[in-house]
Amino acid sequence: MTGPREAFTVPRQDLPAWRTRLLELTSGTDPARFAGLFGSAAADGSVRLAAVLFPSQAEEPLILETLLPAADLSYETLSLRLPAAFWYERALHDLFGVEPTDHPRLDPLLLPLTDPAHTPLPGKARRPEPLTPEESAIPRTVLGPGVFTIAHGPVRSGVLESVEYLVETPGEDIPRIQIRVFHKHRGVSKSFEQRPLEDAVLVAERVEGIASIAHALAFCHAVERLAGIDVPWAARLVRSLHAELERIAHHLDVMVKLTEAAGLAVATARFGLHKERVLRLVGRLCGSRFGRGVVVPGGVHELPALGPREIDRELARLHRDITSDGRAAMATPSFLDRLRTTGPLDPLLARAHGALGPVGKASGSAPDGRYERPYDAYPSLGLGPLPEDTSGDALARTQVRWAEIEQSFRLLRQITEELRETPDTDALAVPAPGDLNGEAAGWAEAPQGEVLYLVRFENGRVARCVPRSASFHNLVLLHEVFAGDILTDFPFIEASFGLSIAGVAL
Repeated sequence: MTGPREAFTVPRQDLPAWRTRLLELTSGTDPARFAGLFGSAAADGSVRLAAVLFPSQAEEPLILETLLPAADLSYETLSLRLPAAFWYERALHDLFGVEPTDHPRLDPLLLPLTDPAHTPLPGKARRPEPLTPEESAIPRTVLGPGVFTIAHGPVRSGVLESVEYLVETPGEDIPRIQIRVFHKHRGVSKSFEQRPLEDAVLVAERVEGIASIAHALAFCHAVERLAGIDVPWAARLVRSLHAELERIAHHLDVMVKLTEAAGLAVATARFGLHKERVLRLVGRLCGSRFGRGVVVPGGVHELPALGPREIDRELARLHRDITSDGRAAMATPSFLDRLRTTGPLDPLLARAHGALGPVGKASGSAPDGRYERPYDAYPSLGLGPLPEDTSGDALARTQVRWAEIEQSFRLLRQITEELRETPDTDALAVPAPGDLNGEAAGWAEAPQGEVLYLVRFENGRVARCVPRSASFHNLVLLHEVFAGDILTDFPFIEASFGLSIAGVAL
């Protein structure tokens, strides 16, 4: 970078002009990709709305802003014209009381039900009074003889995150599913406020455990774009090294869940072993199994504890073993039968929504920040062709993940070769100024897809930080993929999406 570069923010517009401009930019023959809609409350009760778009031919994201006065926190919903805004508007309603009029469904998403009559309160009595089912607590839209609702979660068997799926079914088919993620809400955006840069990075690393590196990168990229920092080459290599190891670990975790759902005990154990080996390698490189502490504003904390040749030897053994077991799993007829044609995501819907990561790539929608807007070492690395498919089912999503694992090993070999040629005396970080002011957007490609951060700084401290994970953007599509599938397909569809509920309920 040659100087400070903020995201291109259009001068704040009045509400009708903002809505019209937003819908114009996201429609037509070459629409901008809708990346998110975020809110920020002021002391006087007003709420600033910021829509982030990625125009197809622009290097920087476009931010459209408007202000809702405290006296009227309402506007005509975008969701009927821009379906990708559906969950973003529900989040605004939960967090700021914003009312998108005529929204298809404004029941709670990020915050729990506020009426205590809807939920039993533990510890009130040894023998609680019988609860009368309250229809407004579990709304139903699928009606007919024998139709009932299965409240699947928030506590489920196994080591799974807290999420509630309300499945409306006549017995086996799944005509409709509702998703409630508020059991995991932690108030992450508020946790960033008034923190200095060094502390804010620690919060970013803990937003989504399986994507710690990606979140730290997205936050630091926003800082570096605002400050005009040019990250040293050695630091760029180390960042990319950890990002690709994180990608491999996540995709192996998805394989653990898929093979477990199929009852393949040996495959489950093998992929769990390989994931553990990757995490232990990361721990040997930096002291943290999740890569925490590696990424800092302006670069990295230190070089890997292992030398490039030793890293290469470890990677070669991992690549050989993972590839062997992957081929065996993907040649198992009973496993493939459970994935093929299961949970198909229509390519037209995927493109219209801007589906991210393997979910989007498996349905012909393939935004990938490493290709579209490359960062760190990626502009100089040979990424190869973009892994993608068009069939859109669970099998296609799994095949995309295997293509990305193979791609990650190729990139890691390039990175270690570059590290061998890089003097140990090279700088690893450029200090960020202590008086940052302004707003910037940063992004990184997590294993689940694009992570986006919109950050505003005042006198070197975070005034507002809104992280948007690929999990939040993609999970809403789970509603759309159950047509023709049955209850026993549920674990395969959920696992094939590879998303993190903690990354949704921020």
